[in-house]
Amino acid sequence: MLVILDWDGTVCNSEARIVSCMLRAADRVGLPVLAPEAIGNIIGLGLPEAIGSLFPEAAAIQRQQLRDFYSEEWLAARAEPLPLFDGVLETLDQLLGAGHQLAVATGKSRHGLSREFEEHGLEALFVASRCADETASKPDPRMLRELLEETGCATGEAVMVGDTVYDLEMAAAAGMDSIGVSYGVHHPERLAAFKPKVIIDHFSELLQWPPLVP
Repeated sequence: MLVILDWDGTVCNSEARIVSCMLRAADRVGLPVLAPEAIGNIIGLGLPEAIGSLFPEAAAIQRQQLRDFYSEEWLAARAEPLPLFDGVLETLDQLLGAGHQLAVATGKSRHGLSREFEEHGLEALFVASRCADETASKPDPRMLRELLEETGCATGEAVMVGDTVYDLEMAAAAGMDSIGVSYGVHHPERLAAFKPKVIIDHFSELLQWPPLVP
Protein backbone atom coordinates (compact mmCIF):
# COMPACT_ATOMS: atom_id res chain seq x y z
CA MET A 1 0.00 0.00 0.00
CA LEU A 2 1.06 3.59 -0.64
CA VAL A 3 1.02 5.54 2.64
CA ILE A 4 0.77 9.25 1.85
CA LEU A 5 1.75 11.45 4.77
CA ASP A 6 1.07 15.07 5.53
CA TRP A 7 4.19 16.70 6.97
CA ASP A 8 3.54 19.57 9.40
CA GLY A 9 1.49 18.34 12.34
CA THR A 10 1.64 14.69 11.28
CA VAL A 11 5.31 13.81 10.84
CA CYS A 12 6.98 17.00 12.06
CA ASN A 13 6.14 18.94 15.22
CA SER A 14 6.21 22.39 13.67
CA GLU A 15 3.04 24.14 14.86
CA ALA A 16 4.69 26.43 17.42
CA ARG A 17 7.31 27.65 14.95
CA ILE A 18 4.80 28.25 12.16
CA VAL A 19 2.62 30.28 14.51
CA SER A 20 5.48 32.36 15.90
CA CYS A 21 6.94 33.09 12.47
CA MET A 22 3.56 34.16 11.10
CA LEU A 23 2.92 36.42 14.10
CA ARG A 24 6.29 38.13 13.68
CA ALA A 25 5.82 38.51 9.92
CA ALA A 26 2.34 40.00 10.35
CA ASP A 27 3.66 42.46 12.91
CA ARG A 28 6.35 43.59 10.46
CA VAL A 29 3.70 44.24 7.81
CA GLY A 30 1.46 46.03 10.29
CA LEU A 31 -1.43 43.59 10.00
CA PRO A 32 -3.76 42.83 12.93
CA VAL A 33 -2.55 40.49 15.65
CA LEU A 34 -4.32 37.14 15.44
CA ALA A 35 -4.83 34.49 18.08
CA PRO A 36 -2.35 31.60 17.78
CA GLU A 37 -5.32 29.25 17.33
CA ALA A 38 -6.37 31.11 14.20
CA ILE A 39 -2.93 30.65 12.67
CA GLY A 40 -2.78 27.02 13.72
CA ASN A 41 -6.05 26.43 11.93
CA ILE A 42 -4.58 27.21 8.50
CA ILE A 43 -1.54 24.93 8.84
CA GLY A 44 -1.64 22.53 5.92
CA LEU A 45 -2.70 25.04 3.29
CA GLY A 46 -0.26 26.48 0.80
CA LEU A 47 1.25 29.76 2.00
CA PRO A 48 -0.72 32.04 -0.38
CA GLU A 49 -3.97 30.29 0.54
CA ALA A 50 -3.14 30.46 4.26
CA ILE A 51 -2.42 34.18 4.10
CA GLY A 52 -5.58 34.82 2.12
CA SER A 53 -7.61 32.98 4.74
CA LEU A 54 -5.99 34.79 7.66
CA PHE A 55 -6.04 38.29 6.16
CA PRO A 56 -8.79 38.43 3.50
CA GLU A 57 -8.90 42.24 3.64
CA ALA A 58 -5.16 42.71 3.13
CA ALA A 59 -4.02 44.41 -0.05
CA ALA A 60 -2.07 42.39 -2.58
CA ILE A 61 1.17 44.18 -1.71
CA GLN A 62 0.66 43.39 1.99
CA ARG A 63 0.09 39.72 1.22
CA GLN A 64 3.29 39.60 -0.81
CA GLN A 65 5.21 41.32 1.97
CA LEU A 66 3.80 38.85 4.46
CA ARG A 67 4.95 35.92 2.31
CA ASP A 68 8.42 37.40 2.05
CA PHE A 69 8.69 38.24 5.75
CA TYR A 70 7.34 34.83 6.77
CA SER A 71 10.02 33.14 4.67
CA GLU A 72 12.68 35.35 6.27
CA GLU A 73 11.43 34.56 9.77
CA TRP A 74 11.34 30.84 9.00
CA LEU A 75 14.91 30.86 7.71
CA ALA A 76 16.08 32.82 10.74
CA ALA A 77 14.53 30.22 13.05
CA ARG A 78 15.92 27.15 11.32
CA ALA A 79 19.18 26.91 13.30
CA GLU A 80 17.42 24.33 15.46
CA PRO A 81 15.95 21.51 13.31
CA LEU A 82 12.28 20.88 13.93
CA PRO A 83 11.60 17.67 15.86
CA LEU A 84 9.77 14.72 14.42
CA PHE A 85 6.92 13.34 16.47
CA ASP A 86 7.70 10.44 18.75
CA GLY A 87 7.79 7.10 16.97
CA VAL A 88 8.00 8.47 13.43
CA LEU A 89 11.36 7.01 12.41
CA GLU A 90 10.69 3.57 13.86
CA THR A 91 7.23 3.41 12.31
CA LEU A 92 8.43 4.47 8.87
CA ASP A 93 11.10 1.76 8.99
CA GLN A 94 8.50 -0.85 9.92
CA LEU A 95 6.13 0.25 7.18
CA LEU A 96 8.90 -0.05 4.61
CA GLY A 97 9.94 -3.40 6.04
CA ALA A 98 6.38 -4.64 5.59
CA GLY A 99 6.54 -3.77 1.89
CA HIS A 100 4.56 -0.52 1.90
CA GLN A 101 5.61 2.59 -0.01
CA LEU A 102 5.76 6.08 1.47
CA ALA A 103 4.95 9.48 -0.05
CA VAL A 104 4.39 13.03 1.20
CA ALA A 105 1.58 15.46 0.36
CA THR A 106 2.26 18.78 2.06
CA GLY A 107 1.36 22.44 2.18
CA LYS A 108 5.08 23.23 2.45
CA SER A 109 7.08 24.56 -0.45
CA ARG A 110 9.47 22.24 -2.28
CA HIS A 111 12.40 24.17 -0.87
CA GLY A 112 11.07 23.78 2.66
CA LEU A 113 10.39 20.06 2.35
CA SER A 114 13.75 19.38 0.73
CA ARG A 115 15.48 21.18 3.59
CA GLU A 116 13.69 19.05 6.17
CA PHE A 117 14.38 15.87 4.23
CA GLU A 118 18.05 16.81 4.32
CA GLU A 119 18.08 17.76 8.01
CA HIS A 120 16.53 14.45 9.04
CA GLY A 121 18.08 12.26 6.35
CA LEU A 122 14.66 11.02 5.21
CA GLU A 123 14.43 11.66 1.48
CA ALA A 124 15.45 8.13 0.50
CA LEU A 125 12.46 6.70 2.39
CA PHE A 126 9.87 8.32 0.10
CA VAL A 127 9.09 7.26 -3.45
CA ALA A 128 7.33 10.54 -4.27
CA SER A 129 6.21 13.86 -2.80
CA ARG A 130 4.10 16.83 -3.75
CA CYS A 131 4.31 20.36 -2.34
CA ALA A 132 1.79 23.19 -2.47
CA ASP A 133 3.94 25.37 -4.74
CA GLU A 134 4.07 22.62 -7.38
CA THR A 135 0.36 21.87 -7.67
CA ALA A 136 -3.02 22.87 -6.24
CA SER A 137 -3.18 23.49 -2.49
CA LYS A 138 -5.16 21.23 -0.21
CA PRO A 139 -8.04 20.42 -0.05
CA ASP A 140 -7.97 20.16 -3.85
CA PRO A 141 -7.25 16.45 -4.58
CA ARG A 142 -4.85 17.20 -7.42
CA MET A 143 -1.68 16.42 -5.47
CA LEU A 144 -3.04 13.01 -4.47
CA ARG A 145 -3.97 12.20 -8.05
CA GLU A 146 -0.50 13.22 -9.19
CA LEU A 147 1.10 10.97 -6.56
CA LEU A 148 -1.03 8.04 -7.67
CA GLU A 149 -0.08 8.64 -11.29
CA GLU A 150 3.63 8.91 -10.46
CA THR A 151 3.70 5.74 -8.36
CA GLY A 152 1.32 3.71 -10.49
CA CYS A 153 -0.92 2.97 -7.51
CA ALA A 154 -4.70 2.73 -7.70
CA THR A 155 -6.82 4.85 -5.37
CA GLY A 156 -7.79 1.76 -3.39
CA GLU A 157 -4.13 0.93 -2.85
CA ALA A 158 -3.36 4.19 -1.02
CA VAL A 159 -4.24 5.96 2.22
CA MET A 160 -3.81 9.61 3.22
CA VAL A 161 -2.63 10.31 6.78
CA GLY A 162 -3.05 13.81 8.19
CA ASP A 163 -3.91 16.02 11.14
CA THR A 164 -6.21 18.55 9.44
CA VAL A 165 -9.57 18.64 7.75
CA TYR A 166 -7.74 19.80 4.62
CA ASP A 167 -5.95 16.43 4.45
CA LEU A 168 -9.08 14.37 4.99
CA GLU A 169 -11.26 16.50 2.69
CA MET A 170 -8.61 16.12 0.00
CA ALA A 171 -8.63 12.34 0.42
CA ALA A 172 -12.42 12.20 0.31
CA ALA A 173 -12.46 14.25 -2.89
CA ALA A 174 -9.98 11.80 -4.43
CA GLY A 175 -12.03 8.79 -3.32
CA MET A 176 -9.15 7.66 -1.09
CA ASP A 177 -9.20 6.21 2.42
CA SER A 178 -7.79 8.44 5.14
CA ILE A 179 -6.41 8.21 8.66
CA GLY A 180 -6.59 11.17 11.03
CA VAL A 181 -4.08 11.95 13.76
CA SER A 182 -5.35 13.54 16.97
CA TYR A 183 -2.09 15.18 18.10
CA GLY A 184 -1.94 17.83 15.34
CA VAL A 185 -3.71 21.15 14.86
CA HIS A 186 -7.34 20.13 14.26
CA HIS A 187 -9.55 18.59 16.92
CA PRO A 188 -10.53 14.93 16.38
CA GLU A 189 -14.22 15.90 16.22
CA ARG A 190 -13.48 18.01 13.14
CA LEU A 191 -11.54 15.16 11.56
CA ALA A 192 -14.33 12.67 12.25
CA ALA A 193 -16.69 14.64 9.99
CA PHE A 194 -14.71 13.36 6.99
CA LYS A 195 -15.08 9.71 8.04
CA PRO A 196 -11.44 8.61 8.28
CA LYS A 197 -10.92 4.87 8.68
CA VAL A 198 -9.45 5.56 12.12
CA ILE A 199 -8.12 8.47 14.19
CA ILE A 200 -4.85 7.65 15.93
CA ASP A 201 -3.28 9.25 19.00
CA HIS A 202 0.34 8.26 18.28
CA PHE A 203 2.15 7.88 14.98
CA SER A 204 3.08 4.27 15.76
CA GLU A 205 -0.62 3.35 15.82
CA LEU A 206 -0.51 3.35 12.02
CA LEU A 207 0.85 -0.15 12.41
CA GLN A 208 -2.39 -1.25 14.08
CA TRP A 209 -4.63 -0.44 11.10
CA PRO A 210 -5.22 -3.87 9.52
CA PRO A 211 -4.13 -3.06 5.92
CA LEU A 212 -0.80 -1.77 7.30
CA VAL A 213 -0.10 -4.44 9.91
CA PRO A 214 3.45 -5.76 9.30
